[in-house]
Amino acid sequence: MKSQSLLASLSLLLPTITACTPSIPASPPTLPNPYNDDTIPLSTREYWIHQANTLALSHPCPFAAFGTVIVNHTSANPQGTLICTGSNGNSRIGNPTLHGEIAAINNCSSLFVSSAYNMTPAESLAAFKDLTLYTNAESCLMCAAAVRWAGFREYVYGVPIKELIELGWGQLDIGSEEVIGSGVGMRDKDPEVVLGGVGREQSKVLFGWQFVRGECPRGCERGRVEERCLPGG
Repeated sequence: MKSQSLLASLSLLLPTITACTPSIPASPPTLPNPYNDDTIPLSTREYWIHQANTLALSHPCPFAAFGTVIVNHTSANPQGTLICTGSNGNSRIGNPTLHGEIAAINNCSSLFVSSAYNMTPAESLAAFKDLTLYTNAESCLMCAAAVRWAGFREYVYGVPIKELIELGWGQLDIGSEEVIGSGVGMRDKDPEVVLGGVGREQSKVLFGWQFVRGECPRGCERGRVEERCLPGG
């Protein structure tokens, strides 16, 4: 299929759509993988959640620090190849549906039909079945449905919805795995891999200061006038 061959052949020269462009740190050492997936090491999964926490965000402490990266693990690169990123743009853009996952899917769709890939719309739709979506917090009902409609090969998330609620975040209390597994007559099959809680602790600090006055993330401090965490700590 043209979309699959393009993803593979351009994996080393791929331009990416990102929210910001800091350098990507070295991969952490390989750790035992406790999940029911023996094809990609846990260290690689955690590496990409780290990218969702850093590369996808404009600075270390945005209020809605929900970041997403979309990765191709079917290329020759054993670490996987970054395709695009997205972050929550509700307050920045004024679009209440622009969560990190939606933004990343939109960025990938734009990239696929651009001169980087020259895909047709049909080929762009088909390309998602080879990709993995990593998000630093479990997808809400809306985003989980988007993940399922896109037909991603894999879906990996960090902080569970239940823990976001405990930290004071308003959520629709429906797990993403329930949503993703509820499809009937869908064009694409369910994701081959669904992993939750990956990089949970490193991600949780991004969501623990807004409502329960947890410590600011590294690189941030509480403002003297505002109560929110601000870059510069």
